[in-house]
Amino acid sequence: MAGNTPIPERLRQARERAGLSQKALGIKAGIDEFSASPRINQYETGKHTPDFQTMERLAGALGVPTPFFYCRDDLLAELMLSLGQMPRTQRKSLLKELKGA
Repeated sequence: MAGNTPIPERLRQARERAGLSQKALGIKAGIDEFSASPRINQYETGKHTPDFQTMERLAGALGVPTPFFYCRDDLLAELMLSLGQMPRTQRKSLLKELKGA
């Protein structure tokens, strides 16, 4: 992971998985089209770290749960992606099962 945060690597992974360019992702997340590519590039290189609200917009644009970006552990990140794709009722059922209830 780059630096002190997993955000740059996770953002790049999610963007590439979605098949979006840096500019396309930025625009989809509501960033002005003229600064979209440079801003996403700065986030992916770790030069700047987006605030939480921006991370939520990026997550929405990429179709991944926001916590995915904060996972240092690769397995946990994969679990976040899988959980994010499950319907809420299925997540609740899984949680109940994991708690042994």
